[in-house]
Amino acid sequence: MIPPYIQAKTLNMTGCHTCGLVVKMRQQKGRCPRCGSHLHTRKPNSLQRTWAILMAAIILYIPANTLPIMTVNYLGSGNPDTILSGVVYLLLHGMWPLALVIFIASVLVPFLKLATLVFLLVSLHRPNLKKPMEKIRLYRLIEVVGKWSMVDVFVIALLTAVVQLGEIASIQAGMGAAAFSAVVVLSMIAAMTFEPKLIWDKIEREQHSD
Repeated sequence: MIPPYIQAKTLNMTGCHTCGLVVKMRQQKGRCPRCGSHLHTRKPNSLQRTWAILMAAIILYIPANTLPIMTVNYLGSGNPDTILSGVVYLLLHGMWPLALVIFIASVLVPFLKLATLVFLLVSLHRPNLKKPMEKIRLYRLIEVVGKWSMVDVFVIALLTAVVQLGEIASIQAGMGAAAFSAVVVLSMIAAMTFEPKLIWDKIEREQHSD
């Protein structure tokens, strides 16, 4: 049972989505006195926007892990590598700590972030929402760890810029890198468009209906 609470919207107050200032709403679509952004009690069309962006990220997650992310050319020859083949290569050469970091940051974290967002969205469409605080913690967690998926992109960009030795050695980014970057960016945007206050709104509606 959720203890009684008062939502800010019942006091005609809201927090600015841009600067975080809590202000009293004088009208339904006022402006923040500090940064000038439009004020909303809830992010407009949060569920629809989050679902659309999330579906695009899920679709791109497949080519991000199946297309070559990088090609290392050495003395005129080279083979393209996907993220998983790169992890396997590092494991076979005894570099398991680096392989573990890349697997967690580039495969596991993006997958868990997408799965968590799907879980949160689906829970809002189902009756009898339970354990709202755990769902809020999940949302805060994906906000914190999601940006670490960019580690792989930064490494590829750095290597591509530095290792350009003509016929001796060179590194080229593949289409998988573009797809992976899109997945990371889209998942970050999806987390930003998701409105966690909807969890409390659903709890409130269910309590009133009971």
